[in-house]
Amino acid sequence: MRVEYINPFVEAAFNVLREVLSEEVKRGELFLKSTSQPVLGVAVIVGLTGDVEGRVLFDMKKSVALTIASQMNGEELQTMDDLAKATISELANMITGQAVTKLHELGFKFDLTPPAIITGDNMEVSNSGVEALIVPVELQAGKIEINVAVRERA
Repeated sequence: MRVEYINPFVEAAFNVLREVLSEEVKRGELFLKSTSQPVLGVAVIVGLTGDVEGRVLFDMKKSVALTIASQMNGEELQTMDDLAKATISELANMITGQAVTKLHELGFKFDLTPPAIITGDNMEVSNSGVEALIVPVELQAGKIEINVAVRERA
């Protein structure tokens, strides 16, 4: 996996999270994952197609998702209702949109699928033969893992 694909997602996540949450964002230790892995409880998946294929997954605990959605809406949200899910999906849209704009400026051409949000316990995501780079992002509310699994189309 080329680092040129990863950095714009990491940079966009930091920019967007700093802006919408008005707090400092820290990066944890990066790691690679080649097999399936558990999902933390709330995950937004955005597919990539074009010059590359793969997906970006924003993974977090339910409590983190609720805190972020509450801050973005300016009101306390207690459950992962439609508003909370839409807010977390929009956060993923904002991040991926900014990243893809940067990648297009670098000459890469690909499109995004609309975000899909999944919630629940005891779920896992399979990387389907594509190695995934996991970028942990530390917030006051907890951790978001940005999981990027991208490969060039053969």
